[in-house]
Amino acid sequence: MSHLITSPSFGGASITMPHKIAAFDHCTEVSDSARAIGAINTLVTTRSPQANSKVVVKGDNTDWSGLYTLIIDHLSKGGVHTAKATGKVGLVIGAGGAARAGVYALLQAQFSTIIIWNRTVEKAEKIIQDFDTLKIEGIEMRAVGNVKGIGPVDVVIGTIPGDVKAEEDFEGLFQGSETGLCVEMAYKPKVTPLMRVAERRGWVVRDGLEVLLRQGFEQYRLWTGLEAPELVMREAIGERDGVRSKV
Repeated sequence: MSHLITSPSFGGASITMPHKIAAFDHCTEVSDSARAIGAINTLVTTRSPQANSKVVVKGDNTDWSGLYTLIIDHLSKGGVHTAKATGKVGLVIGAGGAARAGVYALLQAQFSTIIIWNRTVEKAEKIIQDFDTLKIEGIEMRAVGNVKGIGPVDVVIGTIPGDVKAEEDFEGLFQGSETGLCVEMAYKPKVTPLMRVAERRGWVVRDGLEVLLRQGFEQYRLWTGLEAPELVMREAIGERDGVRSKV
C-alpha cells in the first residue's frame, strides 16, 4: 500500500473499517482528532513543488466533525450561538470506535456532562480514561450500564448496530428529558428502534446518512482546500438512494 500512497497520482483517500487502525502505519503525520479517537478515516497528501520531493501523508479523522456540526446546528436553533454547550448533557450509546468519535464531538462542543451507556461498563470506562487528558475543567464524564443511571439528557448519539436493542430498551431513556437531538449512526434498518422512540417523544432525529454526508464535506475541504458543494453532494446521495437526506 505504501507505494500507492506515495505515488505522484495519489491525492488522498477515505478509509473505512477494518483499515482505520492500520492506516496509522502509512502516515508521516497524524491529526490531534485521529490520535484522540484512535482511528484514521482520511488520508491527505502534500508535496513540495520541487522534483523528487518527499510526500507527506497526514492521517485525519472527520467522523467526529459530522456529529459536531449536527450538534452545533441544533443548539444554534435553540438559542445557543457559540460552540459552548455549557449546562448540556450528552449521551453516547456504545463503546466502540464510533462511540469514541461521539465523545470527541461532545468534548469539542464543551458539553458539561458526557455519559457513555454500554452493557459492559468497563469498556465505557476505558474510553473515559483515554479522553481524560482532553477533558476541559468542569466537564463531567461517567459510564453507566443501564438506562436507569442516565437521567435527563439533551443529545443522544447511538453508535451500536441498529437491530441490537428493541424499542422497549429505549423507552426509559427519554423520560424526564425535554425534547433534544437524537443522532443514529447505524444505517440499517433505515428506521431503528432508537429513532422510533425518539420521534414519538418529539425529538429531532438525524440518521447515519446525514452524519456521513457532513463528514464528507470536511473530507472535501481537507483534500481540495475549498468548501464542499453541499447541495450537489446531497442530491447525489438522494438520487442514489431514492430519497433526500433530512436537513
